[in-house]
Amino acid sequence: MIRKGRASGREAGRSAVAMLRALLGVLLMAAAPLAVRAMTAEQAHAIAVGDSEARIAALKQAAAAGDARVPVIAQALLDGAVKVDATRAYLVQPDGSAVEAASGQPATPPDEAEDAIVNNRMRGELDAVLAALQLRSADPEQRRAAVKQLRDGADEAMLPMIEQALAAETDTALKAELTVVRARALIASSDAAKRLAAARALGEETDPAIRGLLTERLRPAAEGGESDAAVRAATQRALDGMNDRLAWGERAGVLFSGLSLGSILMLAALGLAITYGLMGVINMAHGELIMIGAYATYLVQNLFRAHLPGAFDWYLVAAIPVSFFAAAAVGAVLERGVIRFLYGRPLETLLATWGISLILIQLMRSLFGAQNVPVENPVWLSGGVAVASNLTLPYNRIAIIVFAGLVLGGMALLIAKTRLGLFVRGVTQNRPMAACLGVHTARIDTMAFALGAGVAGLAGCALSQVGNVGPDLGQGYIVDSFMVVVLGGVGQLAGTVYAALGLGVVNKLLEGWAGAVLAKIMVLVFIVIFIQKRPSGLFALKGRSAEA
Repeated sequence: MIRKGRASGREAGRSAVAMLRALLGVLLMAAAPLAVRAMTAEQAHAIAVGDSEARIAALKQAAAAGDARVPVIAQALLDGAVKVDATRAYLVQPDGSAVEAASGQPATPPDEAEDAIVNNRMRGELDAVLAALQLRSADPEQRRAAVKQLRDGADEAMLPMIEQALAAETDTALKAELTVVRARALIASSDAAKRLAAARALGEETDPAIRGLLTERLRPAAEGGESDAAVRAATQRALDGMNDRLAWGERAGVLFSGLSLGSILMLAALGLAITYGLMGVINMAHGELIMIGAYATYLVQNLFRAHLPGAFDWYLVAAIPVSFFAAAAVGAVLERGVIRFLYGRPLETLLATWGISLILIQLMRSLFGAQNVPVENPVWLSGGVAVASNLTLPYNRIAIIVFAGLVLGGMALLIAKTRLGLFVRGVTQNRPMAACLGVHTARIDTMAFALGAGVAGLAGCALSQVGNVGPDLGQGYIVDSFMVVVLGGVGQLAGTVYAALGLGVVNKLLEGWAGAVLAKIMVLVFIVIFIQKRPSGLFALKGRSAEA
């Protein structure tokens, strides 16, 4: 019995050892693919020389296998530091020495070795592979840059690297972008099931670039498009859904562009609403007052750059009052020197102010040259906020909308709540009565005209942030400003606001349908017909002043 027990124990021990050996063998077999494989000289040579298709295939195969020499060889090829002979590739070091490409060991290229040729296609594939390898970086910014570069260059051969990065990625935003990169790589897969899954995944995105990719896949099969009926139907559904979602961003973009244009028109027309609407002066030099405000902003910018470079980003804050007072001063001189002698004579006023506009344009050309001058956006007005994949709202446009609202509020308060506003309203409604009550009407005329000119200068300051500043800047806004004032109702600030915003939105809507030139013509025709039916504009003056 004892011998039998010892024999059973020895057999159990041998069985346990055998089981441990088998388990160890299984573990070693499982771990084998995880080890970094050493690149052979033949693989390095295949990457460095030969047909482009074969080189690209060898490059991606080595990268997918995790060869540590791949990024070194790829970068050397991009730098033009690779030589090849009949069987081997060599990397030329900055000091002139060389190493064998596959092993990294010192080597001397033979005399017959030639430089490896890298064409544009190969260069693009090398960049894409380096980007894919960069997905493993510990730096999130490097991974983000790699994902951005792979969005258009990933293919099915890079899927192992992409999927490894996707499994290890912890950043939620980068993980979502990597998912899109993976789907873009799968959409051209040889497996119809993978293409079907990729089409469904891409249909959830709203990137316009992906819309182009889906559209390309829907080309006829003979031209390289999708051949499988089920995948083609899924791709079409994905494209239709994406178009519906992107349409909302496009509509919002048109509305924002219209509001932005309307805000610019409102700023340009507010000053004219005072000089023409309240005072009845047809000032054809109003556009040049806008130009003066823009040039004042340019001068303030240059002063800050020369004397206060540390505070350059705040030059625009100082330029706002400077542009107002510069244009207001020119307006006061214009009213005192010319217009005060022409009240009640609209034709003579029109011709005189038109001549003054030509003088001001030529003066600016003499001072600053005929070419446009550069006005930079401050850092806090550069860039924009991405509301959707196809809609980015620029900060400078948002700032103009806010600025126009603030100027409008200030003008409304000044006209309705201040002593100056009371005098302006009194003089414009009944000049003899205001004079009998002791109001200095000539001084009020000058102040009112200077106020309108100053608001035009503010418009020029704002326009300097969205367009070119040159001698002809104001010429593009004078006609639109008059249209806004006439359409809104002479003497009505509220009408100016509604007319400016309305014309801005309608103009942008028509531009998308008929083009910029036809849109302008259609708007002008509409205003002519509207004024024929309603001469007083959107908002007519009420009471006895309307009959005066």
